[in-house]
Amino acid sequence: MSYPRIFATPGVGDFAEKVDDERQRQIKQWGDQRHPDGTGLPGDELAADLVRENCKRAAAEGRLTWRHIASEEQQEAYAETDLDKLEAELIQHAAVIAAWVYDIQRRRAEQYAATRKQVES
Repeated sequence: MSYPRIFATPGVGDFAEKVDDERQRQIKQWGDQRHPDGTGLPGDELAADLVRENCKRAAAEGRLTWRHIASEEQQEAYAETDLDKLEAELIQHAAVIAAWVYDIQRRRAEQYAATRKQVES
């Protein structure tokens, strides 16, 4: 069954299709999996605070990277035990990953265009 895929944010449709393809491969290989969350372990809240502060510091110093942002969202999810909040944190993490992948795709396209321009010159 095919559903129309309509996304307003650039890059999200492509990202969602690739994630869906990967999920289909995972399901084929491992079946429908169910596991405990494994979140809210001792030290997770402290780790989330440290990663959050590191991200803020990196931003203030002009050295913020996708890794800082993704790490913050991931660690915040690890610290969460409330299912609604955990889901929200995981969605935030997925959105950051989508933005990161889109940025990679744009940089790759820019590199291709620059290389092509050099070849044509």
